[in-house]
Amino acid sequence: MKTLKIVLALLTVGVLASCNEATTGDVARETNYPLFSVEGDNPLFIDLGTTFTDPGVDASENGVSIPVTTTVAGAYRGGTSVDGNLSDRYDLTYSATNKDGFSGSASRSVYVVETGDLVTSIEGLYKATIIRNGDLRATDVEYVLIWKNSDGTYELSCGFGAYYEIYVGYGLRYKSGGMQVTANNIVTNDFTFSTFANDGFGGAITVNEMTVDAVNKKINFDCDWALTGWNWAIELNQVQL
Repeated sequence: MKTLKIVLALLTVGVLASCNEATTGDVARETNYPLFSVEGDNPLFIDLGTTFTDPGVDASENGVSIPVTTTVAGAYRGGTSVDGNLSDRYDLTYSATNKDGFSGSASRSVYVVETGDLVTSIEGLYKATIIRNGDLRATDVEYVLIWKNSDGTYELSCGFGAYYEIYVGYGLRYKSGGMQVTANNIVTNDFTFSTFANDGFGGAITVNEMTVDAVNKKINFDCDWALTGWNWAIELNQVQL
């Protein structure tokens, strides 16, 4: 009886050892995730009417280049490619997958900009200073884009100076888009405005007035947000590209 018990014990140990080897044999594998090198400026700025040429990006796996797929999304006006004839921020995503099926990505923003003289045009790229109910909330927020629509109106990428979208970091879903400006006379600060809203929170936003300082390259306006009762005073300082 003792001999039988010893044999059974040895068999059990052997089975356990075999199972352990089978289930852990392939776990200690290594994989090299894609590494990206984005060439050129990021963000990149080009003048309206310029043909865009991607400076390029390289993806590698363990030092060996691998294929890269590029996708493009127009942030404010749509589109799936960089259109040098349409002012917008274009968000480029570069993706690659390694041999084990693990993917990675890198990104670049491309701004297509028409820089107005603030006498005949208020188009341009701007940094924003934001005051809410008299309290300074943010300075030099990058960026607010102003473009000209086909009907002659101007439109801002965000009427809150990109406060929620960029400064707070909530992204495009919380921009305050749709602020359109009709410039009856820029020199005399004669403008009319559309009512717009915050894309995420909602609530009608009404612009009270706007002034343009062509010498100092800045635009000031204030607006009221019905949702909260807050007044927003925005100063936009034009970036000279």
